[in-house]
Amino acid sequence: MTVARIADLAGVSAPTVSKVINGHAGVAVDTRRRIEDLIREHGYQRADRTPPASIIEVVFQALDSPWALDIIRGVEQVARGHDLAVALTEMQGHLTPGRGWSDQVLGRRPVGVIAVSAELTRRQLAHLSTAGIPLVVLDPSGEPQHQTPSVGAMNWNGGLTATRHLLSLGHRRIAMINGPDRYLCCRARLDGYRAAMDAAGVPVAPELLRTAPLYVEGGRAAAAELLDLPDPPTAVFTGNDLQAIGVYTAARDARMRVPEDLSVVGFDDLTFVQWSHPPLTTIRQPLTDMGATAAQLVMTLASGAYPDHTRIELPTALVERHSTAAPRQAGKPARVSRGQPAGG
Repeated sequence: MTVARIADLAGVSAPTVSKVINGHAGVAVDTRRRIEDLIREHGYQRADRTPPASIIEVVFQALDSPWALDIIRGVEQVARGHDLAVALTEMQGHLTPGRGWSDQVLGRRPVGVIAVSAELTRRQLAHLSTAGIPLVVLDPSGEPQHQTPSVGAMNWNGGLTATRHLLSLGHRRIAMINGPDRYLCCRARLDGYRAAMDAAGVPVAPELLRTAPLYVEGGRAAAAELLDLPDPPTAVFTGNDLQAIGVYTAARDARMRVPEDLSVVGFDDLTFVQWSHPPLTTIRQPLTDMGATAAQLVMTLASGAYPDHTRIELPTALVERHSTAAPRQAGKPARVSRGQPAGG
């Protein structure tokens, strides 16, 4: 596939295609989009490629959570085995990298790029494609594109398992504090929660559903609203462990005890939650394995091969600790659930 052939397919001149490939201005939006689509469809790459640098680049929305550290650890394990370093880019909370990011990546020329919960623009995708820089998406925010390999977790099954655990203890007023629905993982966890409730014949009360940022304060604020309801929940399932710690804070503020008065289940199994008070029951998401799997996909693509599967989902598991119990009955103490990791 050549520049001239791309130009012929797009119905434009070769210099126009060259402008798009090199990121120059002066091309109409619709024309640029048509050319970029053809570049990706036909796998065009520039013939004058320079050797890549010895790095794998990982792009994060933010680096302010232990969640990111676990992913980095997995990527680094694979990179070290190939004598590569790991470079990090933070998008300061944005879903898409800035306009100049792809130009900077072309300058660094990494072996490959891992985009974590990010959405790249058509222009950014075209730049990586034409430069022959492999891209793998980890925990995609939207529906993963088939042509872009992606890695995630079985989020739907995790939501199902967490809710089934609470139902098995006798809870029926089960709330869910979820993350923003622009994230595919959050939508899947909510769908799993709904499926478990539906299978048990328990209606989902709209007032028990909350959406909040995936941070401690988000969980605290949403839980405070839930616990202030005339008929508050007896259990809360959260979109991640940080929100669950926020629920702990709201419960203490409301003079409620976990799990005697309120059961809590998180999602992620970040290292520190085993030392929370009480130790948190949660859904283990294999973040380190997800990072390693994404890095292995990058190395496969960089070798010129293509992976057998473009979408890989790793299993989640319920880790029972001490934050869940049967709902309190009048005059009877709560029965605390204690156990070990169980399949999810």
